[in-house]
Amino acid sequence: MKIAVTYENGMVFQHFGRTQQFKVYEVVDGKMVDMKVVSSNGSGHGALAGVLAALGVNVLICGGMGMGAKNALAAAGIEVRGGVQGQADLAVADYLAGKLAFDPDYRCDHHDHHHGDDHECGDHGCGEHDCGDHCH
Repeated sequence: MKIAVTYENGMVFQHFGRTQQFKVYEVVDGKMVDMKVVSSNGSGHGALAGVLAALGVNVLICGGMGMGAKNALAAAGIEVRGGVQGQADLAVADYLAGKLAFDPDYRCDHHDHHHGDDHECGDHGCGEHDCGDHCH
């Protein structure tokens, strides 16, 4: 099994679509046997699911992301645990121990109002914020 974490300076990076690096952990029999930091190659949120799939990732631990990224990861068969904060290594250890604190309803959390589950930034006209600089 391979687990990837959006990664920056040892921590879970909070904006999936802007992540520059993933830390990828190889797990055998429930134990980490290898880990490496991998560049996202400057890919935007639309291509990141493909990057992770090409790496053979089974699980992604991350902060927030929009519905487009969620859908792309689901289509690639990658399980996502979002809404995670803190140290990347600890998050993976907690995941393996079955005690990772995550939010099953995670999403980009820049909104102070609610959209339906089909919300994608740039796909609405609520006018209360600019989706061009977040939710990736």
